[in-house]
Amino acid sequence: MEESIVDGLRSIVEKAHVITDREQMQNYLADETAAPVRPKPANDLILVRPANTQQVSAVLQFANKHGIAVFPRGGGTGLVGGAIPTRDGIILSLERLDGIEIDKENMMAIAEAGVTLEKLTKTANEVGLFFPPHPGDENAQMGGLVATNAGGSRAVRYGVMRNQVKALEIVTPAGAILNLGRRLHKDNVGYDIMQLIIGSEGTLAVVTKVTLRLYPKFGATATIILPFTNRNDAMSTVQKILQDAGTPLAIEYVERDLLEMTAKHLGEKWPVTIGEQYLIIIGGEASRDQLLPQSVRIREICQQNGGLEPFYVESQRDQDKILRIRSNIYFALKNETVDILDIAVPVSELVSVVDNIEEIAKRDKLFLPVFGHAADGNLHIHIMKREGDTSDYIDTLRNRIYEIAISAGGVITGEHGIGKIRTAKLQSSLTKEEITLMTEIKKLFDPNSVLNPGTKIPV
Repeated sequence: MEESIVDGLRSIVEKAHVITDREQMQNYLADETAAPVRPKPANDLILVRPANTQQVSAVLQFANKHGIAVFPRGGGTGLVGGAIPTRDGIILSLERLDGIEIDKENMMAIAEAGVTLEKLTKTANEVGLFFPPHPGDENAQMGGLVATNAGGSRAVRYGVMRNQVKALEIVTPAGAILNLGRRLHKDNVGYDIMQLIIGSEGTLAVVTKVTLRLYPKFGATATIILPFTNRNDAMSTVQKILQDAGTPLAIEYVERDLLEMTAKHLGEKWPVTIGEQYLIIIGGEASRDQLLPQSVRIREICQQNGGLEPFYVESQRDQDKILRIRSNIYFALKNETVDILDIAVPVSELVSVVDNIEEIAKRDKLFLPVFGHAADGNLHIHIMKREGDTSDYIDTLRNRIYEIAISAGGVITGEHGIGKIRTAKLQSSLTKEEITLMTEIKKLFDPNSVLNPGTKIPV
């Protein structure tokens, strides 16, 4: 970058937070995307860490005026390269915007973009409130969670991030500061621009503050592990639980070998010794008296559908251990992962979809781990490294899995998003007219295409 550009940014943000040294910005050049498909960062970059919304606005005005690309950055926990700066420009880290306020009367949290999921959860818990979404990595930041419309295991009862957001403060590419939404549960005024921003992956505006809905903290929680010896029995049980036992916080499908592998990776031991496939069910209610009947009914359904004796845990320590093992599957597999897909299909199609993926694995002699949020049909499929596999073969394999999902009435991504590595696949789920409309919306918000270029929509 020309010295005048650096000087201009340092006139907006304190000198210590405008960084040009490559070594000092290493942690901002990648995210958690699997290395073989992770985009390469550009060579000529400036890391800027503004302290407030006004500085964000001034940086965007400056960048827009000079035609410099800007890449908004949260916690870097994404899996599709969405925050990676792939063109020369500015990395805009929101980490210093980390203020949080709890409005207990209205049961809402007002959090700046850099607040982590861990900080939000802890702050809400301290006043007896609860924030449901748990995408997996508690280092994720609020701005990124909103920008990617993050999901996670608890989406079956509470929905994804867009279901929690009540208001946003955003900065447009031209630097305008807008406040969208209010501390209300109903707002029917005008087009809902706020919902357009949610899930736009940093291509339309930079989120600087978010107002989120909170809920009463549970009086009792429990984790039930349902063991099966047959995948089809496990998958078909999901629908029966949802139809006949109410909606738990989460129903996860994972196979035993993955859980034992992950536990070993963490220095832990998986506590269940029977079964080969598991449904991990998390329940939460106001009291134990309300929780127990649901747990009993889940046990009955499990046994009626070929399941083995359930493993029931109430202690918070043991529940946290189980969740920690489940949440770290990706990191246990990461070094050998080529790509991780997250297709979403109707729950009724889970059995046939997993069977079709297993058929590919057997035919091609692949280790193709499948796990995920069974209650909302969101499956994670790891494409693993294998000597001799070419990039063309990997792309063909990926397309075959996508075709299985789409044929079942699903889509190519349920929560990870498009980012920078899936734009070429967008046309598999969207029509030409839809993609054209998205392109026009992008032009309306960002006519100079400075904000996170190469993300979400094809160039």
